[in-house]
Amino acid sequence: MDVARQHVLVVGLGKSGAAAALFLRQRGARVTVSDTKTEDELREQIPQLLDAGVTVETGGHGERTFRGQDLIVVSPGVPVETPQLRQARELGIPIIGEIELASRFLRGHLVAITGSNGKTTTTALTGKIIARGGRPALVGGNIGTPAVTLAAESTPGSFVVLEVSSFQLETIRTFHPQVAVVLNITPDHLDRHNTFQAYVDAKARIFENQGETDYTVLNADDPACTGLAGRTRARVVWFSRSREVEHGAWVKDGTIVFRDQGSDREIMPASATRLKGAHNLENVLAAVCVGMLTQIEPGCIRRAVEEFKAVEHRLEYVTTIRGVEYYNDSKATNVDATLKALESFAGNIHLILGGKDKGSDYSVLNPLLRERVKRVYTIGAAAGKIESQVSGAALEPAGTLDVAVRKAAAAAVPGDVVLLAPACASFDQFQNYEQRGRAFKQVVLELAEKAGAA
Repeated sequence: MDVARQHVLVVGLGKSGAAAALFLRQRGARVTVSDTKTEDELREQIPQLLDAGVTVETGGHGERTFRGQDLIVVSPGVPVETPQLRQARELGIPIIGEIELASRFLRGHLVAITGSNGKTTTTALTGKIIARGGRPALVGGNIGTPAVTLAAESTPGSFVVLEVSSFQLETIRTFHPQVAVVLNITPDHLDRHNTFQAYVDAKARIFENQGETDYTVLNADDPACTGLAGRTRARVVWFSRSREVEHGAWVKDGTIVFRDQGSDREIMPASATRLKGAHNLENVLAAVCVGMLTQIEPGCIRRAVEEFKAVEHRLEYVTTIRGVEYYNDSKATNVDATLKALESFAGNIHLILGGKDKGSDYSVLNPLLRERVKRVYTIGAAAGKIESQVSGAALEPAGTLDVAVRKAAAAAVPGDVVLLAPACASFDQFQNYEQRGRAFKQVVLELAEKAGAA
């Protein structure tokens, strides 16, 4: 793909948008970036872009900005149905995302991982497994490292492991992973996709360019995933916590087994992982499938899994204060992720819920709230909706995360767990889930310091 001297517009100045703009400029494109945020809100990104020769438009999208472009690269956070993008499509201007742009420059073997939950953990673990097997592994995408930044260091022998979201998959054209993984699909982002079927269809795009020599890895325990098997041209490989599979990984008498062409190989005891929760066993099984499909020896897979620790903000243990454990699961940005977090503890939970609603039904939480949660602390814009839908545990409106943590700490007794698993996006009070998770940990560590001084 030659972008030299082409007029390219990058819409949205998030991490991937800024990376795409600089990447294109380095390859000789005439780049403009446009964002609805103000110049003051973007003050950290703007100087580097201007120094590189990128034209910057802030405070909104001008109609004329979208005309006369040879290519538009849209950031994942920008809805593809905005009026300006609809107009650009009518004018015949190609519109792609950063993940599609990167795929046209990346060299090597491409592994792409998506799902409603577990993407980041599985992507990071898969990268570790491939690296442990002595292969050059590059990890990026929605996990936090823009895929375009990996292009320069990729080689024909590289294994590029990308976490991809439904938003990123909306704007692909030729994106073609040799191994595509769908971990699970449960209702999420319905405020953007409108229907669950539209969300499923967006996820299914991960394998739309695959062929008969490629692999699609699917969760045999997830109904939406099993429904995708007939939609891929690739060879289907399954993983399951609960039953034997024809080709793939499952748990047999406490041991993870991989079956290929009727031959079973023992990989490791299922108990050997450090990761908490049954959902993380599914993540391990998916990563084992990718490891075996990329010819990594079982011993290397086992060592990588045994060494792997929880990713930050994913059921991350923070500390124990006077017998009360604190866990940061800020990445639990939908109801299903919160369910999985609650299933990871036997009970006595003080749960912090809330943030920006994504069209979710919080009443789904009620059976586990009754069974395992002592008290729910609500925060953010979704607090009223959550309070109207949940039952089974005491409700404590808190408003902000800081107040919620302190109220939970005051109410908890030894043996209890304080859990941030908000079931919502973070954008009402924080820039992203990472900032929310760090804010949680900061308050907890302040409480720990005071407790130590008492």
